[in-house]
Amino acid sequence: YRHSSTILIIKRASRYLPVIEKILKENDIPDDFKYLAAAESEYSNMVSPAGATGFWQIMEKTGKEEGMEINSVVDERYNLEKSTQFACDYFRKSYEKYGNWTLAAASYNGGRAALDEQIEIQHQNNYYDLLLSEETARYIFRAVAYKLVISDPAHYGFTITKDELYPELKYYEVKVDTAVSSFSKFAAHFGTNYKLLKFLNPWLRKPYLTPKPNKAYLFKIPDEGMRNTEKSENVN
Repeated sequence: YRHSSTILIIKRASRYLPVIEKILKENDIPDDFKYLAAAESEYSNMVSPAGATGFWQIMEKTGKEEGMEINSVVDERYNLEKSTQFACDYFRKSYEKYGNWTLAAASYNGGRAALDEQIEIQHQNNYYDLLLSEETARYIFRAVAYKLVISDPAHYGFTITKDELYPELKYYEVKVDTAVSSFSKFAAHFGTNYKLLKFLNPWLRKPYLTPKPNKAYLFKIPDEGMRNTEKSENVN
């Protein structure tokens, strides 16, 4: 019943799933876990009322514990590649703990501590036999629903032509390990503008960079023609 939101999710999936799929494959995580990101954030850098941030809805404390840089200047929860790697590390640890991917997926939503408590109380270790919180109980089914709709939109009443899907972003990367005082000047140096630089690098939270010592950052710079007149409306 959220027709317009579902259309946006299908469009975004075309752009962002190739990135997520590649990282899942590199980490030997089942490909279907890419649909958990739809359940988490609808493939967008949203922020929950509790402060969970990014495609994978990472809390600040948890992200920092896993080595993510999170401050007022840089917030790597907004970095799709790094946040997906965070999720993969979590999935792997949960799989090693529970021995199956369904509970590993459920633990990402409910947390391992809450899941462990219910497993101990109920003496069950099968997701489908456990009485869990409402959100965690429906989490796997939501992911399956997203898979069905995204994989075959027309079957579920969503008529979207190929040229209406958001195209993959075309860019190259530049390594930066020194301070940048002005992103508008930095962008101009590479033949682009502040808007596109921030769009491609949403983890940059200020109009400048004060880097951590001995740390290099990869900035995405748009390829020539990434944003053209015909497709400019697709930069969303």
